[in-house]
Amino acid sequence: MAREIVFYRTAAGRCQVEEFLDSLSGKQAQKVAWVLSLIEDLKIVPTRYFKKLVNTNDLWEVRVDSGNNTFRLLAFFDQKTIVVLAHGFQKKSQKTPKKLIELAAERKADYFLRSQS
Repeated sequence: MAREIVFYRTAAGRCQVEEFLDSLSGKQAQKVAWVLSLIEDLKIVPTRYFKKLVNTNDLWEVRVDSGNNTFRLLAFFDQKTIVVLAHGFQKKSQKTPKKLIELAAERKADYFLRSQS
């Protein structure tokens, strides 16, 4: 049961995840790619890399630590095997900012609304 990772795009075609990945150093981007490949390939992904966010409408957090930097990508599932990455950011505090969780929820709603038409 392999998963497939796709990036959320706005109706205008903008992809914040690609922009985020482009902003990282080569080494940081490699580490993100490595974690994403774990999510695609492993049946059970360790929670240090991928876990469901509590008190959300089924949003997930991809967790990447590279050196002293902590990166997060918020995601949701389309069916059981497609992981849609809503956006990525550098984490500066313990808690994931509420605004970013709300943004991921909005993108999830938009994604499913547009995928039905």
